[in-house]
Amino acid sequence: MSATPAATANQPVSPLFHLAFPVRSLGEARAFYGGLLGCAEGRTDNKDWCDFDFYGHQIVAYEAPHLCAVSDTSPVDGDDVPIRHFGAILPLADWERLRERLVAAGVRFIIEPQVRFVGEIGEQHSMFFLDPSGNALEFKAFKDIGYLFRK
Repeated sequence: MSATPAATANQPVSPLFHLAFPVRSLGEARAFYGGLLGCAEGRTDNKDWCDFDFYGHQIVAYEAPHLCAVSDTSPVDGDDVPIRHFGAILPLADWERLRERLVAAGVRFIIEPQVRFVGEIGEQHSMFFLDPSGNALEFKAFKDIGYLFRK
């Protein structure tokens, strides 16, 4: 699933994203991010943290159960969207394959897979779910990726 951008002389083509976040257990994080989402594991100290290749970007799960909590929500297009969340914007075919894998695995969606902002510039496929530690993830696919930042 991960796709690392091409690099020249160890320099990335464009800046890469890095996110560190708390999890209840590194074992749960490995099963969820590595197993279910298919993110390759990178460096780790095997006790407190481990890296994952999240679609070419680095995410770092830190075992810190005391910091795991569900975030507040904000209304967006008729749904209560978790304010603190992260995810990836995928090509539509990849988004559909991920949706099917999550459904087959019995993942409970906090916002079901749907098309938001129908007929508007920001029309997009979107789904929200929680990892085992309560971190909210959103995966999107735009009808037209050229509209990603358009107002």
